[in-house]
Amino acid sequence: MAEVGQWNDAVAELDAIVSYLDGPDVNVDELITKLARGTEIIDALENRLSQTRARVEELAPRTASDE
Repeated sequence: MAEVGQWNDAVAELDAIVSYLDGPDVNVDELITKLARGTEIIDALENRLSQTRARVEELAPRTASDE
């Protein structure tokens, strides 16, 4: 899994990639590199979301029983 850093940084990088790909001056040689990096970021963020969801579901019953 690729390192993407902090969530907001990864989202900002992904936004920059999307803007570049939407732009008028897409370099074919950079296209695959940018697309691959964007896919790495999406995969990493989806993985992070899944892990966070699982952790929240694990902790939520404990919090509810503490009330």
